[in-house]
Order: sequence, then structure tokens, then C-alpha cells
Amino acid sequence: MTKQSATQVAILGGGCFWCLEAVFLEARGVLKVESGYMGGEEDNPTYDQVCAGATGHAEVVRIVFDAGAIEYHDLLEIFFTIHDPTTLNRQGNDVGPQYRSVIFVDSPEQEATARQVIAEMACVWDAPIVTQVHPAGTWYKAEDEHQNYFARHPLQGYCALVVAPKVTKFLSTFAGRLT
Repeated sequence: MTKQSATQVAILGGGCFWCLEAVFLEARGVLKVESGYMGGEEDNPTYDQVCAGATGHAEVVRIVFDAGAIEYHDLLEIFFTIHDPTTLNRQGNDVGPQYRSVIFVDSPEQEATARQVIAEMACVWDAPIVTQVHPAGTWYKAEDEHQNYFARHPLQGYCALVVAPKVTKFLSTFAGRLT
């Protein structure tokens, strides 16, 4: 039996959205990745507001994928490999609730899969996983300058020192899942 092709959406936050976007753009079956914000109180938040921690939003990526080519479970495995899900409101030097580890789900099936993958990953990490699972709320696309950031600025300091190693880790760990 073959899998049916169906477009689905995953919304994930695991630190700076530039890192997640750069990695997921390389994954086979991913059709589109956009950086944005979710999980806060402010309507139409700006990057500056979110970075200041003033809105309650997390920096997230909205991943549109072909479920016939890559499963939601596989996306979550990648997610848990490229960020540290054990640090509360922090990824490396990025500190604050806007950098929290979070999965926004849009169905009971996504929630069940998210909780299953968290349980599976618990034995991989030395500390408890603090990744939050919440129903998806209003999606706010980040400003244009934050879209496809790593591809446009690979030599920028943060990109070279933080984003590039995550992309390299993905490329070596998940070689069979590349576009």
C-alpha cells in the first residue's frame, strides 16, 4: 500500500527561526517554510516586539509538507535533533520565552504524534524535555527580511556560527531525507 500525497502544515519553535527554516528547507517532502510568530497576545507582532519578549509569541516556522513524501513524525525527529529541547526558554545564547521549544498542533493526530515523539526522545537526552505542545493559534508571518535568511546571509556572524552548524548536522544525520 502506498502513502497518499496530502499537503499538511507543521508549526515548530526551537530557538531562532532562522535555524529551523534553513534546516527544514533541505528536507525532502518539505514544500515551503516560512518564519513567523505564534502563541502570544499581541496582534500583528513585529520582530523587535517578539525579540524583546513583550508579546508572549515564540519564533516559529510554518512548514508546508507533502505527507506522502515525509511524515509529521519524521519532521519532529528532525526538530528534536537540531535543537535542545531540554532548556526552558533558551537555545544557546538566545534567551527568553520567544525562543522556547514548542510544537503547535492543529489536530488530535498531530498532538498524539508530538507526545509520542517527545516520549521517544526522552531516552536520547540527559535532561527532561521541556518542549510545550499547544493548539495552533493565529499565525503571523515574520517580516520579509527574515524569510530565507540563512540563504541570503550565510556569512553573517550568527548564520556562520549558529545556523550553519545546525544545517551541517542535519545534512550528515539525515542524508537520506534530503531534497
